[in-house]
Amino acid sequence: MTAQVIGLIGAMDEEVELLLAQLENKETTVKAGVTYAAGTIHGKRVVVCKSGVGKVNAAVTTQILIDSFGVSKVLFTGVAGALHPELNIGDIVISSSCMQHDMDVTPLGFARGMIPYQEVSDFPADQHLIELAEEACKKQAAGHFIIGKVLSGDQFIASRETVQTLHEDLGGACAEMEGSAVAQVCYMNSVPYVVIRSMSDKADGSAHVNFPEFTVKASKLSHEIVSYMLGKL
Repeated sequence: MTAQVIGLIGAMDEEVELLLAQLENKETTVKAGVTYAAGTIHGKRVVVCKSGVGKVNAAVTTQILIDSFGVSKVLFTGVAGALHPELNIGDIVISSSCMQHDMDVTPLGFARGMIPYQEVSDFPADQHLIELAEEACKKQAAGHFIIGKVLSGDQFIASRETVQTLHEDLGGACAEMEGSAVAQVCYMNSVPYVVIRSMSDKADGSAHVNFPEFTVKASKLSHEIVSYMLGKL
């Protein structure tokens, strides 16, 4: 491979449509029902795809990016529900790491979130990508941002009690449904990754009011950050 290829993933149309609009020299390939659009953004070789919602979709998509397209870095962009009490709608979380909050084998003596018989369950993001995302936030984001743990599960969190538990017990900054799967696949393949999430709701039961309106706004903000990062990579 003569130049690095960067994988860009979002779970929903709103999260990738701005990247697709920015893509030059586009060529599309369909694998496992997912459309992969290869091309360039800011002169960098990228592959953009919509994984679909949930950890299985995200894992399959990430492995295909690595095996079929040879990506050397993965950026996941999109929206999430805020867990950290200092976060508001429109704020950004840059992943320090990702963990599955619905991995629960506590009846057998494992801590919540721990994958049994596996050395790592909290998958660290790449430090250089974290720093680049932080730089992008300072340059591009009007809102507040933090670097923190992204929690993933095949659940849409909509309870204040659950928000408090996920923040206090697992140290989560935000909750979503794909990042830890991307992180684990990247870890298993020694591929650097970072997840950048813009808060679309407070994960407190009010998402039916917040989510449709703020998903578009939050996705635009995440896109601006990723676009800036691509210009610097």
